[in-house]
This record gives sequence, structure tokens and C-alpha cells, in this order.
Amino acid sequence: MTHSRIALGTSDLSVFPLNLGGNVFGWTADRQASFDILDAFTAGGGNFVDTADGYSAWVPGNTGGESERLIGDWHQLRGNRDELVIATKVSEHPDYKGLSATNVASAAEASLKRLRTDHIDLYYAHFDDTSVPLEETVTALSSLVDAGKVRYIGISNYSAARIAEWFRIVDAKGLHRPVALQPHYNLIERDYEGELRNIALQERLAVLPYYSLASGFLTGKYREGASIDSPRADGAQDYLEKHAALLPVLDEVAGSHGVSVATVSLAWLRSQPTIVAPIASARTVEQLPDLLASAALELSAEELTALSDASLATPATV
Repeated sequence: MTHSRIALGTSDLSVFPLNLGGNVFGWTADRQASFDILDAFTAGGGNFVDTADGYSAWVPGNTGGESERLIGDWHQLRGNRDELVIATKVSEHPDYKGLSATNVASAAEASLKRLRTDHIDLYYAHFDDTSVPLEETVTALSSLVDAGKVRYIGISNYSAARIAEWFRIVDAKGLHRPVALQPHYNLIERDYEGELRNIALQERLAVLPYYSLASGFLTGKYREGASIDSPRADGAQDYLEKHAALLPVLDEVAGSHGVSVATVSLAWLRSQPTIVAPIASARTVEQLPDLLASAALELSAEELTALSDASLATPATV
């Protein structure tokens, strides 16, 4: 069975057009569930896994790095490291906060150890650290590429102005250019479509949006009167009050293709300019087929427009 792969920006990495989110590993998915999800993802053609050194330090009893450790243990057991593209991030681990040069170097070593690998395919600056000169961070990340510990650099949660400054620094100093951007973007959170998208286009960044399903709202399971037991239910409830007009359109498109609302939501996102692979996570193997199906679903221009228009409709205009 052949599966489409897409070039990741200007890099030589080739990725499945869905990026599996590892934030749930060691949080809402235990070790066995995490392994089962990773097995099913790769069996379905997936090769691109996203994590961060801070996942999931927020869980009582966790120390951070749980997700990386599970991914490392899993690929070690399966012997498939060379078939994977693993992305992780620096700045949020409780023991390695921020983006100073010494911290970046130490955090990378710790991530490599947990991931049980000698290189990270894509290494993001997770959150901007304005307490450190940007040149220091950029230089530290670039030197990890020189050392062979990181293949490519990514940027997450930075403003367009700071990204522009980052590129000015790398161009002036002849450092390694970032190839990827990870912003908050989905069918209803569309701020990305302004300055951030412009700079992604300009610098040929591959864009991997997180919160692709808007805390679960874009799966369609949150509706008037529905009671859902999930850590993200409150966020989805807020969306329901503002974006109820979107659900009937999602239902209609999903029905015409015989797929789920989640599949349509991800396919819409994948179809937007600059987007290479939306990030989505599954807590159970049962949630995975709808995510994988989005990689192959092609929506018509009319469907894409109808969804875009409905997502911008406010309760007052419905």
C-alpha cells in the first residue's frame, strides 16, 4: 500500500500529511495505549511524530519528558527509527526552561537520551524567550545542526516580527535556516492567515498547525445538550457558543464523502496554503482512523469555501 509523502519545506525530509501529536503519551494515553497508537499510525502509512521535552510535566507525578521516553522506547522495540521523522521542542521542560545557549545544548542532550536516538529530525524553539538575545538562541540551535545532533530547525509560537528577525540573523551570520513553523491554527482559529502566513510563504516554511481540531470541537462530538467527559471539554464548549453555524456545514460535507467531521476538519486545514501536515493526537487506537483518513480526503473548492465562510459566521449573522 503506497502513501503520499510531502517534502517538509526546503528540507530533504519527506512526511505523511498528518503529524501525530505526542502530547497525550504519558498523560491520557498510558504506555500500552501509546505503543498501540504509534503502531496503528505507522501501519496506516504515518511516519511523522511530534512531541516536546515538556510533555507532560503538567500531570501530577510526572517530571517532563514522558512522551519522548515512550516514543524512544517504542521505536527501540520496533527497530524502525530510520523510517520515522521525529520532531521535539525545547524551552518548557521543568529542568531546562528557556532558550539560553547552555540550556539549548543541555536540553537537546536530555531529549536525545530520552528519545534513544543520536539525532532529532526537527527541533523547535517551543516558545519565544525574550530574556535571551535571539541571536544566542538561533546560534545555539544552528550549532546543534553542525554537530549532527539535529537535522533541521523549527519555530513554534513566535510572532511574525520575531520570525523575520530570526531570518535576518541566520542570513547575516550564515547559519542554518529554519524549515518549519508550528502555529495555533484550525478551521475556527484563523489569526494565522495574516502576517504569520505571509512570512511562512516568504521564507518557504513548512507549516504544521497544532490544536488542529480545536480542543475536540472540530470532531463534531460537542453539540447542544451533549455531555462529554474530556480534559478539553470546557474549551470546546466555548467554541459551541460562537461557532454553532459551522456544524451543519461540516455534517453535510462529511456525509457527502462518507467520512467523519474530524476527517473533514483536518482535510480543510491540510488544503490551506503553506500547510504540510496538521498535528492531531489520539488517546485511543479507535480515534486514529478518522485522523489518518484526512490525509487522503480531497475537498472541492466549493466545499472548502463553504467551510471557510461558515467558520467566520458569528451567531449574530446566522
